[in-house]
Amino acid sequence: MVAQGIAEALQAYTGLTPGAAATILALMLATYLLVSSLFVAPAAPSPAAPPKQPQQQREDEKEKEHEGEEEPPMPFVYPDPVEVGEVTLEQLRAYDGKDPAKQILIAIRGQVYDVSRGRLFYGPQGPYSLFAGRDATRALALMSFDPNDLTGDLDGLSPDELEVLQDWEEKFKERYPRVGHLARQDAAGSGRSAAQPDHEEDDA
Repeated sequence: MVAQGIAEALQAYTGLTPGAAATILALMLATYLLVSSLFVAPAAPSPAAPPKQPQQQREDEKEKEHEGEEEPPMPFVYPDPVEVGEVTLEQLRAYDGKDPAKQILIAIRGQVYDVSRGRLFYGPQGPYSLFAGRDATRALALMSFDPNDLTGDLDGLSPDELEVLQDWEEKFKERYPRVGHLARQDAAGSGRSAAQPDHEEDDA
C-alpha cells in the first residue's frame, strides 16, 4: 500500500511513470560517479620512498658530479716552530726552505725568526727566497736583492734606511716566532764592509 501510494504521488508530481523515474535516477547516479572519477586526487607517494628534500637532492647531485674524480691533495703542513738556540751563519744556511721537513729561518739584527708560515714569500719559489737561511739585516734596510747585502753590516746606513730596517724588524716580531739568535762572532758581523762579498755565497 505504501509503495503504491508513493508511486502514485511521484507520478502525480512529475508526470512520469515509476519505471521512467527509476531509469532517470539510475542515469543521474551513473553520470555523477563518472564525473567524480575524473577529479580523483593523485595517489600519495609510497612510504617506502619518501620525497627527497632539496638539500639532499643537491648533495646527491654533487656526489654524482664528483664520482670517479681523485681526492684533492692534502694541504702542506708546516713544521711547528722549534727553538734552535745559538746558530752560526753556516748553520743558518740549512734552513733555506729547500728541505720541507725543516723550518725556514731568517736572521735580523742577530735574532733568528721562523718564517715557515710565510713559505709563499720565503720558500724556494717565493719572491723573498733570497733571504731564507741568511742574515737579511742590511738587505732589508736597503730593500736590496743583491747577495752582497745579505749581511748584518749596518755601516753607512742612513737614518731613513735604519728606520726601514726597524719597520721590518717590528713586522717580523709581530708575525713570526723568534726561535734563536746568531752566534756572537756572526752577530758581530756588522763590522764587515757591505761591499765585501760573503765568502759563503759560492756555496749556494
